[in-house]
Amino acid sequence: MPKVQFWQGNTAVAMGALAAGCRFFGGYPITPSSEIAETMALELPKVGGRFIQMEDEIASIAAVIGASLAGYKAMTATSGPGFSLKQENLGLAYMAEVPIVVVNVMRGGPSTGLPTKVSQQDVMQARWGTHGDHEAITLAPASVQECYELAIEAFNLAERFRQPVIFLGDEVVGHMREKIIVPDDGTFTVLNRKRPKTRPEEYVPYKPDPEDDIPPMAAFGDGYRWHVTGLTHDEWGFPTNDPEVIERKILRLVRKVRRFRVEIVRYETYEVSDADMIVVAYGSVSRTALSAVREARSKGLKVGFFRPVTLWPFPDKELQALVNNVKAVLVPELNCGQMVLEVERVVSGRAKVFAKGLVNGELFRPSEIFEFIKEVA
Repeated sequence: MPKVQFWQGNTAVAMGALAAGCRFFGGYPITPSSEIAETMALELPKVGGRFIQMEDEIASIAAVIGASLAGYKAMTATSGPGFSLKQENLGLAYMAEVPIVVVNVMRGGPSTGLPTKVSQQDVMQARWGTHGDHEAITLAPASVQECYELAIEAFNLAERFRQPVIFLGDEVVGHMREKIIVPDDGTFTVLNRKRPKTRPEEYVPYKPDPEDDIPPMAAFGDGYRWHVTGLTHDEWGFPTNDPEVIERKILRLVRKVRRFRVEIVRYETYEVSDADMIVVAYGSVSRTALSAVREARSKGLKVGFFRPVTLWPFPDKELQALVNNVKAVLVPELNCGQMVLEVERVVSGRAKVFAKGLVNGELFRPSEIFEFIKEVA
């Protein structure tokens, strides 16, 4: 029978990860994500898992990559400064196709910034933070319930597509407490990575399955031999300078996500069928924005609401289908203008796009977004 809990968002992330089968956490404490590490330290030993606090954020993601290579579902959690430090090894996980989950509970920056204050300043970093061509998968929760559910989904996507998945929370969602319905085990989907069906001596570690471009993944210690490197490599995992092999590898890294975008992309809408304005918001701001949209509706304004749950891949086709009959798209966010750039790309002049940023460490009030709507109307 489902259980009712009154959890903090960060606690829900940790418990969702455990429900998804996470059995290794490598971390380094940092506000406002530390409660995730604390919860994992308490709960992982109860299910036969392992928790380790490393000497820094670089080492923590390295440990997580190693645990995943050994066959474990593995996760780390951090905030902006730590997320910056993790980028090099995040690139290694993309290139070596190692499924991991990286949680970033955003706070204000740059540098040490605002450890205890909210922001949404790492949106573009989640997409482009590590160098080179790759496709990012990034989820942004807006409630404690979603912290639990999307943590499970993050692991499913990492295992399904054999690559890192970014769970991009923020300080407000991470630290607020709400009622949450925890489903019974077995009532939700849990995916596991594809394992090789060949004998060890026949195993080609990066030979993709033609059905989905994703190679089966053996665990270190299972008798299969394979080479792991951050260098661009061939299907055996060894570095190559062959132009055809290089291009085939990089295009496959991108294609394995792009061809299944319909399976990945998640979004939410409200009152968009007759809207002549649409407010696009994500994370904690989406809660404020939805309240403002409802207020505007009560005043007779035809305003709709669009929330990307997957920030990357951005639900561009889904938003594009809504903007042909609107005059304006409004984008409030806790930065100086990041997601609005993606919205402008999608809208492509079909409607006017208006941005409203806030970078003082506070959350928008519904009245502020309501006034924003009235100004544009």
